[in-house]
Amino acid sequence: MSTHRFLAFDLGAESGRAFVGALAETGLTFEEIYRFPNEPVEVRGTFFWDVLALYRHILKGMQEYAQRFGPDVDGIGIDTWGVDFGLLARDGSLLQNPVHHRDRRTEGMLEAVAARMPLEEMYAHTGMNPSPIYTSCQLLSMKLTNSPTLEAARTFLMMPDLLNYFLTGMAKCERTDAISTQLYNPQTAAWSEEIIARLGLPREIFPELVDPGTVIGELDGFARRQSGLRSGRVIAPCVHDTAAAVASVPGQGEDWAFISSGTWSVLGALTDRFYTGPDALAAGIANELTLGSSFIGRNIVGLWLLQQARAAWSRQGSPYSYADLVALAEQAPAGGPLLDTSDDTLLAPQDMVTTITEFCRKSGQGVPQTPGEVTRCILESLALTYRQGLEGFQRILGRQFNALYVVGGGSRNAPLCRYTAGATGLPVEAGPVEATVRGNILTQAYALGIVKSTEEIRRIVRESTTMDEYAPEDAGYWDDRYDAFLRLQGVKA
Repeated sequence: MSTHRFLAFDLGAESGRAFVGALAETGLTFEEIYRFPNEPVEVRGTFFWDVLALYRHILKGMQEYAQRFGPDVDGIGIDTWGVDFGLLARDGSLLQNPVHHRDRRTEGMLEAVAARMPLEEMYAHTGMNPSPIYTSCQLLSMKLTNSPTLEAARTFLMMPDLLNYFLTGMAKCERTDAISTQLYNPQTAAWSEEIIARLGLPREIFPELVDPGTVIGELDGFARRQSGLRSGRVIAPCVHDTAAAVASVPGQGEDWAFISSGTWSVLGALTDRFYTGPDALAAGIANELTLGSSFIGRNIVGLWLLQQARAAWSRQGSPYSYADLVALAEQAPAGGPLLDTSDDTLLAPQDMVTTITEFCRKSGQGVPQTPGEVTRCILESLALTYRQGLEGFQRILGRQFNALYVVGGGSRNAPLCRYTAGATGLPVEAGPVEATVRGNILTQAYALGIVKSTEEIRRIVRESTTMDEYAPEDAGYWDDRYDAFLRLQGVKA
């Protein structure tokens, strides 16, 4: 295999990064070459994504590539978050900047959707848990307010699809992000005609759907001139960042689960079918897509709890590093208080440390006194939440897991990985950190036939990653902790 180079753009809620990936006989290597902010803008009460700034930064990332590696690149792929979108006019121009899913226009929209289609019925069609941030609620809000933007729209595109359109002029939606709209039926692999009609949305705006690993088109003349690239194929990898991370989980065999661990945790397991019944809905299961497969997932508040606690300590004049907090957690006494990580008070508190302290006090537990005790409380509670989620998966799937893979930033948190192994009773394989980038690059290689299968992708990741292994320990301690965790939730152990 000669060396193939790919340009991968990974866009998050606060920043974006450009990576160059090189795939050769020796495996996959990559490096970050450009980083840029993603700064939403509020204008007259509406919260927008600045998609034109993002497009400009993508061109700058391409310029950086051309200056360092020359005018040729095998592929260019973009992944982003889900649910948000842009609308194009009849002439192909962007009607307005995409509105942020946290904008106030979604208030009350879940109830408005339910009035038109029971949420249980919508789940049966889409496999996605009801949430006001989904595209369905955003579009219904526009419909109910007689939005002139929606009335003028001729084409709907999700965020990564919109950026692909800017680069190529080709308007297509890739399925791993389309499913996050709650307007896509994974069982028919098509837009849900039923939901679109019941919500009164214009069916004609929804474009052709394509699979991950599809070549969208060549860079247009403007993009080539601005970037200095002679040519470049824009490829839709798994354009939803979670799906890209899942594509690169280095699992072996069949009976494994994964956690994409970062600000939020996505607990998941691959499956060859969709689960859309009442039991799956009650278990909080979302049906999602990745390269060559579907997976069931559950979104869990993750290391955001620790990030917010760290910010609170910093405001008080104690700027701990994450390494400091991890070390302090290791020294904290075992058997301290626990959190119900699904409690609403933890979602957006003004001061996370005060909120955790108050939660522990109100639930009749001892109150954590030190940063180490608070950190251990957070990490043990997350590990027990993962156990609870895996038990739900096993009931739904009717099978047991024999390994758990942790990818993303949380794979570097040794206490969390060790606690997770103990709490779940499963061996934990931790790594890689940059799973989303690997998935983006290798799905591009798959699109061009350089990589032949999803199994080969996972093998390449295993061989190109140093994995940390954690064996389950202290089963009795963790069983006792889990009983306490369930009592905290009012669940009979």
